[in-house]
Amino acid sequence: MSVARLTNGFELAPNAQPVCSMVGALVSVNDFAIRPAKGMNDGEVLNTGQHRFRFVKTPHVPHCWEAGMLFEETRGTLLCSDLFHQGGNVEPFTESDVIDRARKTLTDYQAGPFANYMPYTKHTDSIMQRLADLNPRTIAPMHGSAFVGDGSRSLRDLAVVMREVLG
Repeated sequence: MSVARLTNGFELAPNAQPVCSMVGALVSVNDFAIRPAKGMNDGEVLNTGQHRFRFVKTPHVPHCWEAGMLFEETRGTLLCSDLFHQGGNVEPFTESDVIDRARKTLTDYQAGPFANYMPYTKHTDSIMQRLADLNPRTIAPMHGSAFVGDGSRSLRDLAVVMREVLG
């Protein structure tokens, strides 16, 4: 197969549709997507038949005003973007606390050219509490190990770290 064929979304997934926040669809995703994005509102559920993904609007947590996360209700997994960002080559899953790793990444970023890549606003604590109230069993960040355990406690602990490092 040619590279073009491999990278052509129509060839690989002819029925795929981007999913993002409603704001994300309006301000950016539809500008470059190969078909219109499904913009989701806060609390809206995407049911795939096997999984139920609840969209949680999280403006500026971790980035941008169009930020949001998906909570997979069937297994209790929070797909949390750059929250719990961990640097380095780490294991795929862990039951060990990942707060120290996330603190190190935030602290390192604040000391270098990536300072303030994650904003801290007057809404951050309430958004983090709302995520904790979901009681996730697995926290799945985009960068680092997925944490399996008391996700609610980890989210509350991360909120403290964010306040200390970013606030």
